[in-house]
Amino acid sequence: MDASAYGQISPSVPVWLNKGDNAWQMIAATLVATQSMPGLVILYASIVKKKWAVNSAFMALYAFAAVLICWVLLGYRMAFGDELLPFWGKGAPALGQDFLTSRARIPESTHTHEDGTKETVEPWYPMATLVYFQFTFAAITLILLAGSVLGRMNIKAWMAFVPLWLIFSYTVGAFSLWGGGFLYQWGAIDFSGGYVIHLSSGIAGLTAAYWVGPRLKSDRERFPPNNVLLMLAGAGLLWMGWSGFNGGAPYAANIDASIAILNTNVCAATSLLVWTSLDVIYFGKPSVIGAVQGMMTGLVCITPGAGWCFFSGFFITAILELIYVIKSTDGINAGLVQSWAAIVMGILSGSIPWVSMMVLHKKSALLQKVDDTLGVFHTHAVAGLLGGLLTGLLAEPELCALILPEKTRGAFYGGNGGVQFFKQMAAASFVISWNIVSTTLILLFIRLFIPLRMPEEELQIGDDAVHGEEAYALWGDGEKYDPTKHGRVTSLFGEENPVARNANDAVGVTINL
Repeated sequence: MDASAYGQISPSVPVWLNKGDNAWQMIAATLVATQSMPGLVILYASIVKKKWAVNSAFMALYAFAAVLICWVLLGYRMAFGDELLPFWGKGAPALGQDFLTSRARIPESTHTHEDGTKETVEPWYPMATLVYFQFTFAAITLILLAGSVLGRMNIKAWMAFVPLWLIFSYTVGAFSLWGGGFLYQWGAIDFSGGYVIHLSSGIAGLTAAYWVGPRLKSDRERFPPNNVLLMLAGAGLLWMGWSGFNGGAPYAANIDASIAILNTNVCAATSLLVWTSLDVIYFGKPSVIGAVQGMMTGLVCITPGAGWCFFSGFFITAILELIYVIKSTDGINAGLVQSWAAIVMGILSGSIPWVSMMVLHKKSALLQKVDDTLGVFHTHAVAGLLGGLLTGLLAEPELCALILPEKTRGAFYGGNGGVQFFKQMAAASFVISWNIVSTTLILLFIRLFIPLRMPEEELQIGDDAVHGEEAYALWGDGEKYDPTKHGRVTSLFGEENPVARNANDAVGVTINL
């Protein structure tokens, strides 16, 4: 092999650049971006009632674009830059050539080991790669949050909400847990976003749903997906993209990334099967929507500790010894332990959020009052919290020492493991509290200028009233074309076509190629 391939042969290949790590990180970033665009765009457009397909897809599309601009102008360095407050970084643009071409570095991640040596997170690729990779996480957080308010939030209010929530809510959680803030330095664990992304989006989504208000009664009572097959396509993109979600978290193409990807997929598959089994047991038939929800909770639950449950064999082996009265574990190889570790989390993530959504939700007056359209609270907040707490139980000491600023371990490993579990609970409390307060203040501020909820007329009509467009070339939900309702008809190129004189007249669009 030509050694010059890894040497400094041009200004674009500095000596610190690891081409393998850089290539994998850009692939991982693209996979995560694909989860949002087109993954969640397709999922949202197809899982809602037909009259809200365009609006739901556009909310995701807009958030993806708006977050990117706000991220490079201000957000990235608020989340991963120099410290302003223990929970917040100094905002500044991330667009300068010198900044983007320098080696990636998270300045406030500097920590001191027991031997007195200091270490700072410095991946072997340029800052431009890290900026884009972290953007994809910020974008998907806003898009997941949107799932709670689909079908009634004023699109103009949403357009104002996205940049404000990114700056005043997301960056706080990201800096605190990932950017070197007080929770990171304290030793709280969030491998790839169980708290920063999923717990935040679930709690903020529920809070936003409360302030925006519910959908129309008719929509709440009947809200069937308009295209189940496309919904599965969007869910598939979400699942496959999660390999970049958790596999990119170690910031390198290393063994930890491989284990994270394997554990992610095993946990998701287990959770899907458990959720589907519970649907069959209690409702008599499997639900496709339920399967997607089970897949989601499995992916969310494994996220806080995907790279740590590789070695959670202590807990699993203990269970096996109790059940089978095994005196020696020499016959249990690493492959069995790895699989069971992720499967245990999958069983819990497929059952606890199911109970939360199907049982507790119906008994809670608050959850009944708040209209969380896609159940983001259950699939993300509950599952994310579950994953974070399980990480406090199963985090393996040696692997924690490789990544965290101080030595720690899960509660099942004895020693100071109970302290780690407490840290996980405290970190979750901070994330929950901050998102409730910040989301409330942001929405109350927006409400001073823009109504948060659509007018009743728009709620009755849907996409055609909000955007002047519909998802399919079928008028409404099966009713005949009404010229007084739909107004003028335009071609793809903006040319106006005559509107039918009678409601029963056929109207089409002609495109000259």
